[in-house]
Amino acid sequence: MSTESVQGGGDDPAIEVTPEAAAEALSLLEGEELDTDEAGLRLFVQQGGCAGLSYGMRFDTEPEPDDLVVEHHGLRVFVDPASRNYIGGSKLDYESGLQAAGFHVENPNVVSECGCGESFRT
Repeated sequence: MSTESVQGGGDDPAIEVTPEAAAEALSLLEGEELDTDEAGLRLFVQQGGCAGLSYGMRFDTEPEPDDLVVEHHGLRVFVDPASRNYIGGSKLDYESGLQAAGFHVENPNVVSECGCGESFRT
């Protein structure tokens, strides 16, 4: 069952999280012994890569006061105001397979990506 709670978002499009991404992130959070009721996954955009921008992710113990806070499937996702313009409306997914496993951002704002898919331009 998907639960969504948005705080501090205003008119910003929210971030969607698939059940697979939420389960994997929650497992990793618990492995770090972080309180999943307060802590969450920070999703952000940073300068870098051949296309100009790249995604970053890390765990934070709590959101910053001006963060967009979205909750799906028990996972809290924090997005800072500067990153909202680039990743609003995106979907966070987790893919596992024999050749590669990891989190993937499906971003409707991307106009081009580099060949390796690690960076993008909006």
